[in-house]
Amino acid sequence: MKKNISILNGRLIDPANGVDRVTDIHIKKGRVLALGEPPRGFEAQPIDAGGLLVCPGLIDLCARLREPGAEHKATIASETAAAASGGITSLVCPPDTDPIIDTPAVAGQIRHKGKKAGFCRLFPQGAQTQGLEGHKLSEMAALRAAGCVAVSNGYRPLASNLVLRRALEYAATFDLLTCVRPEDPSLANQGCAHEGRVADRLGLPGIPDAAETVALATHLALAEQTGARIHFHTLSSARAARMLARAQYIRQPLSADVAIHQLFLSELDISGFDSNAHVRPPLRSDSDRDGLRQALADNVIGAICSDHQPHEADAKAAPFPDTEAGISGLETLLPLTLRLVQEGVLDLSSAIARLTSGPAEILGLPLGRLEPGATADICIFDPKAVRHLERDELLSQGHNTPFHGWELPGRVHYTLLAGRVVYTYQEARDATPPA
Repeated sequence: MKKNISILNGRLIDPANGVDRVTDIHIKKGRVLALGEPPRGFEAQPIDAGGLLVCPGLIDLCARLREPGAEHKATIASETAAAASGGITSLVCPPDTDPIIDTPAVAGQIRHKGKKAGFCRLFPQGAQTQGLEGHKLSEMAALRAAGCVAVSNGYRPLASNLVLRRALEYAATFDLLTCVRPEDPSLANQGCAHEGRVADRLGLPGIPDAAETVALATHLALAEQTGARIHFHTLSSARAARMLARAQYIRQPLSADVAIHQLFLSELDISGFDSNAHVRPPLRSDSDRDGLRQALADNVIGAICSDHQPHEADAKAAPFPDTEAGISGLETLLPLTLRLVQEGVLDLSSAIARLTSGPAEILGLPLGRLEPGATADICIFDPKAVRHLERDELLSQGHNTPFHGWELPGRVHYTLLAGRVVYTYQEARDATPPA
């Protein structure tokens, strides 16, 4: 049975409803019952949120949990627990698991394991083509019925633009979102760093920003032709953001997110061959980083994601080009976003919107808001707390982060999923053995 809960004295920020005030939230049967005064006779377990900030649970549009198929890197249980510790209540999982999410059975298996773990909601993406091989279209309608919120081909290219057109037409028929990582494989040419001065100096094969913009232009043209809803994952270049802004201006149904690390790091961060900064798409120039920040502030980019990719230590131990790309990012998503507020990139309400109502709107889900009747997915955190990030203290099974040693703002005190407390800072601290 779900307990009644009253969250008292917290500063509620709910960007979807334009709310920013100190108030109480009363929860019954997993939903918000009332704000402010409780209904007469309402009895509940209190949570004192005095001095803390209360917002909708965070929604992460891209997180690889490694299960099924790569449990030596991480599991659904380990990563959803890490997500809850970061205030995240909903995760979107790309289709490139093993087996690939190209059948309702695999989608159902992932959702079942997420429910069994019990820390957050899992929303799988279905494969755009069978086996992600880029030739035959998947049964998108069946994948949608099985709970897939979108289709994607992950990092894999499609065989031709004709296949892409047919895939977009199929998705548009069912008003199914298509998620795209824009990268032209021939221009990327197996590179591992941004094509520029740093890659030249280090002798690393480069990926030009044209690899992103050429692929983006193709999808923009076909989006206009087919009427498909397209979401661009993890934009990395300022030029791509400007192209997207122009397309949005003529009211094409397009959206985008940016990985949080792209807003802080640049090609300079790989100068020491730091494999923890090896990501795909690569870290680009300082001007690209600044352009992405501006696009985020202008709401051209409507969401920030973690692009979480946990790895075992050996995956980052080879020479830079041979290491596996990706950062373990679930637990730094909120703190780094709060740092954007400190640096004046976003105001606090806009920053929270990029983690809550923005992603929910992109997915078309009734989440990311806290009015009466809404699902009580809630994050309660102290925005003034400061954490010295130690990679060995991450709850994620992957400790691969370039933010080791950074001073980051924000500490989550409680995470609630449908009115059920799934994480408390006090319990986590009590469970940590002394050094």
